[in-house]
Amino acid sequence: MDWQETNPASSAVVSAADLERELALLWAAARNSAGGVFGPGSMVWHIDREVAIFLAAGRALLLQLAHPWVAAAVVRHSRSLADPIGRFQRTFAVVFTMVFGTTEEAIAAARRLYRRHSAITGVLGEGVGCFAADSIYRANDVAALRWVFATLADSALVAFELVNPPLSPRERERYYTEYRRFAGFFGIQQNALPQSWPAFASYFEQMIASDVIAVSSAARAIADALFAGAGNCWRIPGWYRALTAELLPEPLRADFGLVCGAAEHTAAERAVAVLRHLYPYLPARLRYVAPYHEACARLSGRRPDAVTQVLNRFWIGRNSLAG
Repeated sequence: MDWQETNPASSAVVSAADLERELALLWAAARNSAGGVFGPGSMVWHIDREVAIFLAAGRALLLQLAHPWVAAAVVRHSRSLADPIGRFQRTFAVVFTMVFGTTEEAIAAARRLYRRHSAITGVLGEGVGCFAADSIYRANDVAALRWVFATLADSALVAFELVNPPLSPRERERYYTEYRRFAGFFGIQQNALPQSWPAFASYFEQMIASDVIAVSSAARAIADALFAGAGNCWRIPGWYRALTAELLPEPLRADFGLVCGAAEHTAAERAVAVLRHLYPYLPARLRYVAPYHEACARLSGRRPDAVTQVLNRFWIGRNSLAG
């Protein structure tokens, strides 16, 4: 199947019934409630527990914003520019609850996300790419959700391999096979996804080359404001901006106005070199995200300790995945 979105305007919208069907499948596949949908031993836990995933968070965000519908929704229905840290924490709270929470917590998070998305609809204020001005956007659109899912899956692996040995083809395939379940939290049916890693990689490349992915003026404004430190008293470090530009597919760098010359390339290379040297020596407490430690404590019959709760405040804005 050709996964290029040739006519995104005709894409289906996830209904409440669609979501509940997929959530029922996730519930049935979960080995136990405490371990959640994926559980210890999964490649998803192995990859997503790494704090290194933050290294590609900017990349994932810009890839999402490069879809005109996502950018329009963020501008009109989000407080990202006024409260970027809060947006970061809310996003990670949802993702980490789905990955590391109990099955009940993960499913409840999916239902809350669906309700929020159901209220997000409108019309584009400008024509961009294949989308005409005044065309309708919907947050629960299958094609748009599939792209968001794709940016998360691809960026997680990019970040992991920045500071860890490369995954084997078999490990990469296993990760994608498991991570396809994550799409169920959005209500996306499995047959609406590429069925293997090579098919997924092909879909991703086709999307980048297509006119579905087109940086709007709204997307550029959001990116400029966030990198300038909108809503904060500090600016994004230069090395992180350079690394984000380096990790983006080449056509999108210029579209977002990101400079990626010799100086930026050197800054990104130096940052990665330092991180690769230091990362293996980080203690597990700092190397793995706090929601992972909370999940491990839960599986051992313990409550998250004080340090985990404090670190959870950084990652998800609250002491525990349980709220």
